Amino acid sequence: MGRRKASISVQDFDSKMDAGSEILSHLDLGTARRPGLEIQRVNVDFPIWEVEALDREATRLGITRQSLIKVWIAERLERPVAV
Repeated sequence: MGRRKASISVQDFDSKMDAGSEILSHLDLGTARRPGLEIQRVNVDFPIWEVEALDREATRLGITRQSLIKVWIAERLERPVAV
C-alpha cells in the first residue's frame, strides 16, 4: 500500500503552481485522469486493398498502422468543414 500524500490547501497548491514550485509530491499520479482523453475502442472493417495500402504507408513512415490511422483521422478532424 502506498504512502498517503501530505494534505495541502487549494490556495497553497495554487500559489506553488503559480510560482513554478514543485507540486508533483502533492499529487497521486496513480489515480490521475485526463478528462476527454480516455480511450474508447472502435472497430472498423476495411477491404484488404485498403489495409495493404495502409500497411505500405505505415512502413514507409516507420510507424504502426494504428498510429497512421489515428494521425490521419486527427488531421482530418482538425480541418474546418467546408459547407
